[in-house]
Amino acid sequence: MIIDGKKLSEKICAQVRAEAEMMRRRPCLAAVLVGEDPASQIYVRNKERDCAKCGIDSRRYDLPDTVPEAELLAIIDELNNDDAVDGILVQLPLPEHISERKVINAVSPEKDVDAFHPINVGRMVTGEGTLMPCTPAGIMAMLREYGISPDGKHCVIVGRSNIVGRPMGLMLLNADATVTYCHRHTKDLAAMTRQADILIVAAGSPRLITGDMVKDGVVVIDVAMNRDPETGKFFGDVCFDEVEKKASFITPVPGGVGPMTRAQLMKNILAAAKERALKNG
Repeated sequence: MIIDGKKLSEKICAQVRAEAEMMRRRPCLAAVLVGEDPASQIYVRNKERDCAKCGIDSRRYDLPDTVPEAELLAIIDELNNDDAVDGILVQLPLPEHISERKVINAVSPEKDVDAFHPINVGRMVTGEGTLMPCTPAGIMAMLREYGISPDGKHCVIVGRSNIVGRPMGLMLLNADATVTYCHRHTKDLAAMTRQADILIVAAGSPRLITGDMVKDGVVVIDVAMNRDPETGKFFGDVCFDEVEKKASFITPVPGGVGPMTRAQLMKNILAAAKERALKNG
């Protein structure tokens, strides 16, 4: 069965809009974009469209790639103290002269809708988080929607980034799965992936996982989004045509994890707005 992330994301966005419309003040996202990277421009535009669809206001701050680190941090500080802003998103990557870690740490945990701040990471580890990393949380929502329980399953994750791989494993662990991390130093990757009941691939390595690397009945979540320079078409880290024949569930690329990541961001903005409204009375 194909896991339709686009359809589920539309369902979630409709729920977010319904809740946002019940609030006294519309939730608001401030998106900060440094430089003119084409991919980042597209990502921010998509997020602006998602906000409009979900009944969320959005502000955009476009800064040159020469902006001093101190100036960017000052803007973040202003947004932290702006009562009209519920969520702050600084689009990554940043220019080399700016420390991503400093920027991530500068965003108030209450407004950190990417859930990258160490405080939000810690809350996720202990299962107390309100704001959750968007891609892993979107994947967990897909599993729930399709009745796929991680409880007691062997979940193998290929990739260990702070954005996807590491938090994904922690969420699955909190859902009572047995988790194995694989990465570029893993010996005999195929021997590991063949053990997976649920295989999540976020390596950024095109067509890494072939049909002979999975067992029958596996659930496959392909996080990657690679683009063929000749055709312009997108594809994942999984050889879809080969693996689909053996999988019980599989996500397509595009139309799988991507829309769910964006939908989870909308959920995080709403959650941040509700938490702040409750706190401020």
